Amino acid sequence: MNKPISALLSLVSAFILLVSSAAPATAAPSLADKPVKVRIGTQPWIGYGPWWIAKEKNLFEKYGLEAELTDFVEDKEVNAAFASGNMEAANLATHTAIKLFSVGVDLKLVLLEDVSTTADAILADGDIKSISDLKGKQVAYEEGTTSDLLLNYALMKNGMTLEDINAVPMPASDAGTALMTGKVPVAVTYEPYISEALKENTRLKALYKAEERPGLISDVLVISGKFAKEQPEAARALLKVWGEALDFYNKDTKAGQAIIAEAVGSAPEDLVTAFDGVKFYDLAANQKDLNGDFAATIKDVAEVSQAIGLFEEIPDLTKLVDASFLK
Repeated sequence: MNKPISALLSLVSAFILLVSSAAPATAAPSLADKPVKVRIGTQPWIGYGPWWIAKEKNLFEKYGLEAELTDFVEDKEVNAAFASGNMEAANLATHTAIKLFSVGVDLKLVLLEDVSTTADAILADGDIKSISDLKGKQVAYEEGTTSDLLLNYALMKNGMTLEDINAVPMPASDAGTALMTGKVPVAVTYEPYISEALKENTRLKALYKAEERPGLISDVLVISGKFAKEQPEAARALLKVWGEALDFYNKDTKAGQAIIAEAVGSAPEDLVTAFDGVKFYDLAANQKDLNGDFAATIKDVAEVSQAIGLFEEIPDLTKLVDASFLK
């Protein structure tokens, strides 16, 4: 995925122009009269697991929604689909939500879903002992993603940049495979690919984890500005779906993890450490933190992202985060 950030932003900008030229939609009927269709972009990441639980347990229908979950392999795919207006909602890394907002995508960050502690990591073979040992080494990672953010942050904290390594851009799933098979000595990826790699090759180890910078690697739900304006009742219902699905997970974690594991294509027993490395946020935590502690976290994420060149200017984050749908 050796595509410059500028190229992605150009693609997004083109989509924005396309969407802005579309005719405005008429107001939708109440959820009590007719279910509202909501297309949600996801990826095979356990942090988005409650949505698959919701689908399995028919929670969308319970709250008057007709949901369509579309799974994407790479971040750039879901980003483009959402920016083009082909999705009403999307699950995005926090830094991605900031990046899209900074280039004019009309969106609202309405829910903090999860924070990764050990579920995002830089993996390396046994000969590599520290981040400084990455100098001149091939490192596989997906550009513009949480892997990109974690790698750049680790390098920055050790007085290094991407110029010091031999970057090998590829999807996060492929990065884990490339490391397992010895094609590269280092890979940056996330669960379930971390567990799969460590299981298949015992020489591998986690060199650097997301917990080194708490909150740096986190995920959020965003909705389009159009959906927020025209379907506020549906937007609130969507958050209730997340809340009930997470309640189910917390009450019957084994069953919840089985549903999530099937959705991401792994066996539950292979994801034990993966689930341990993720903290989910329920609606009560969001009501407390979205305009509270998270305000400081998202500022940190924006500053780190800007420092490593993921975007040029930090937008007004108070206009990005909208906690009103939690009420």
